[in-house]
Amino acid sequence: MAENRPAAKSREVSPYELFEHTADLGLRVTARDLGLLFRDAAEGLFAMIVERIPKGDPAERLEFRVEGRRLDWLLFDWLNELLYVFESRRLVLSLFEVEVDEDGLSATARAYPFDPRRQRATHEVKAITYHRLRVERVDDGGWIAEVIVDI
Repeated sequence: MAENRPAAKSREVSPYELFEHTADLGLRVTARDLGLLFRDAAEGLFAMIVERIPKGDPAERLEFRVEGRRLDWLLFDWLNELLYVFESRRLVLSLFEVEVDEDGLSATARAYPFDPRRQRATHEVKAITYHRLRVERVDDGGWIAEVIVDI
């Protein structure tokens, strides 16, 4: 069963969907370019973790640089870095801006402290996995990515 986040104001359909996979959870993302693909994958990851992304002024703005040339591994490393930030610093990230180049990606995100009294965690994402990991160009010139997370 797929779960979809509410559509953004400028979109009619969510760019990502969550799907169940045995005892894991999958994330499938489609986008017209790689920057949007990696941005939407990040948003999808946090949609797995918390019920609602906080609104208002963020506590801080974080910058990321993730090196890598192979796109599927770059996606793995990107999501793994974001999961690490959530687990180690208890920060919920949103409003991602991502640029992908031939050597990796550069990104910024807004960070909000996770407050279990005000926010409901929906899944405990234990790890990003390599199982069924893919980033591929599709016939219309856009991109598709899939990743399975261990919950």
